[in-house]
Amino acid sequence: MARLSSMTELTTTGRRARVLATVAGLVLLLAGTFWGQDDDFPFGPFRMYSTAPDPNGAAKDTRVEGVDVTGAVVPITEANSGIRRAEIEGQQSAYQADPSRLSRVADAYAEHTPTAPALREVRIVIRWHLVEHSRPTGTWTDEVIADWVRP
Repeated sequence: MARLSSMTELTTTGRRARVLATVAGLVLLLAGTFWGQDDDFPFGPFRMYSTAPDPNGAAKDTRVEGVDVTGAVVPITEANSGIRRAEIEGQQSAYQADPSRLSRVADAYAEHTPTAPALREVRIVIRWHLVEHSRPTGTWTDEVIADWVRP
């Protein structure tokens, strides 16, 4: 019959290292909770899940669209441009400050859809859906926040 090896106790140094690591983790978690931002996750709060929208306000839906040379409005998606909507939303203020950056979206669209008509305009549009008692009303308004037109 095989003999089971007995477990040895943790050394004093090992216990101290574990206590120190636990305290350091708790300090980082506490500091992140009070002063952190989403980028500090997992030691900072993940605010997108810790807040709730106004039950009687408007819900934001951001999209990117282009207008091709035929005048057709084309939704710009990851499939036809290689650019995720989250990437656009993450740099939204930069696009608002310098709408000419949207020319790169037109270039990416042309690269991913070479047989499609070229884009002459790219814009970022926020659709504000009206909400009452946490239910959509079916009413919405569009707000163009950045617009680039090919010269």
